[in-house]
Amino acid sequence: MYDKNSKIGFIGLGTMGYPMAGHLAQQGYQVSVYNRTPAKATQWQAQYSGTSAKTPAELAQGMDIVFSCVGNDNDLRAVTIGEQGAFHTLAPHAVFIDHSTTSADIARELFSIAQAKGFHFLDAPVSGGQSGAEKGILTVMVGGEAEIFAQVQPVISAYAKAVTLMGNAGMGQLTKMVNQICIAGLLQGLSEAVHFGEQAGLDMKLVLDVISKGAAQSWQMENRGKTMVDKAFNFGFAVDWMRKDLGLCLTEARQNGATLPITALVDQFYADVQDKGGNRWDTSSLITRLTRKI
Repeated sequence: MYDKNSKIGFIGLGTMGYPMAGHLAQQGYQVSVYNRTPAKATQWQAQYSGTSAKTPAELAQGMDIVFSCVGNDNDLRAVTIGEQGAFHTLAPHAVFIDHSTTSADIARELFSIAQAKGFHFLDAPVSGGQSGAEKGILTVMVGGEAEIFAQVQPVISAYAKAVTLMGNAGMGQLTKMVNQICIAGLLQGLSEAVHFGEQAGLDMKLVLDVISKGAAQSWQMENRGKTMVDKAFNFGFAVDWMRKDLGLCLTEARQNGATLPITALVDQFYADVQDKGGNRWDTSSLITRLTRKI
């Protein structure tokens, strides 16, 4: 088991990784960080305690656990098995935990490489967005070895309200794909409902208060319905990232034979939002396709 004397490394100090690494430091773990832009690591050190490294390989030396939270498959490959990747220096029996949202294929690939090198790999994508990361209440979906999961679960809980083993390597990523498929459909439905109500002359904030007490209730309705009405789209998870995630879902579906007509349609709707300049708007900006007011 790991305790507060364990040496922890964290790669990737973006919107999610920055507060996640911060929670680990606040919980008393010895944390060292790496970020592709060194200024972000310097900022993190000023806000929390800890050290920083110049490369992932340097970071991983002597670490018990190394976390990563980066953008996509290529970014993850670079920080693990790239020229200066952490996999070159991780000690036997160390654990590498990836919180990025990636393909299940790369998760399985890195799991196999880690096994061959004598250390461990868990794919552990998260849900809860920027707010969940900052509040330390993320949901974490994990794929990998049950014994290793049991050892690191208390550490991950520094920034999570739920940490669940979903099965073998890659199954954390597959679970995250299910999560994103659900969100895409919910947001399109909510967008159409808000648009319909506005066209009908309803007080949509009052409507949302009423229907959120019944069967239509969802996290998206509770947290994004009224901001849709306000046409405010600066609440975290960006359209660019959602399109990346839905691309992963659609690629996996082609491999496993699943049929995802709504997901494919909403993916194209998000492409429309990008064409409107909404790349960094949050995912509730789907409604702008209907209102045509932004």
